[in-house]
Amino acid sequence: MIVATRAATITPVPTAALKGWASVSAAMLAGDQIVMLRKGGIGEKRFDVPHREFLLLPTHVHQRPGLLTPGARAAYPAALAVTEEPDCVDLTAWCAVADVHEVTEQEQLDALSPFHVLGPDYAAQRLNWRPKHPLMVIVARVHRVDPALVLGMNPDMRGCRSWIEVAFDLPAPAPVLDDAAFAARAHAVADALTLG
Repeated sequence: MIVATRAATITPVPTAALKGWASVSAAMLAGDQIVMLRKGGIGEKRFDVPHREFLLLPTHVHQRPGLLTPGARAAYPAALAVTEEPDCVDLTAWCAVADVHEVTEQEQLDALSPFHVLGPDYAAQRLNWRPKHPLMVIVARVHRVDPALVLGMNPDMRGCRSWIEVAFDLPAPAPVLDDAAFAARAHAVADALTLG
């Protein structure tokens, strides 16, 4: 897509989008969560974080209310109400990676429970799935994208995979949390993993 302006033509910048549950995206946009727990899709050998900046692509694949904490089920009913993947998705969050941690022990995972919306049983399942690979904890500073970027979903973007390549002229995103609030939460996550 090429966007025309009075002064010049802007060519969209290639960027990455990380697919994740709509409920997790909603929690991150609300400032309730700054971490994502990831192990990759079914067809992927392992999950990695090759991009330091990315858009969040909210999905509904495998998302079920019972896999979230009770608080998250109450807070994000609209994100949970959709059960089928739409043909077009609004991208409203852009992330800058602040840190990536590898979690291999249940004690570490338990220490992270205040920082995400996944239910404890489901989080443990993710940790124990493919046990030779660590659970990746992405600490990301989330920025709101306004107006939303509309992504038409083609067949190559669907399915259980983590990363897709997209191209957009990204408007100046605004951070969801201010510098001090984000720094305090990121520090709390690091402390929890050290003590856990």
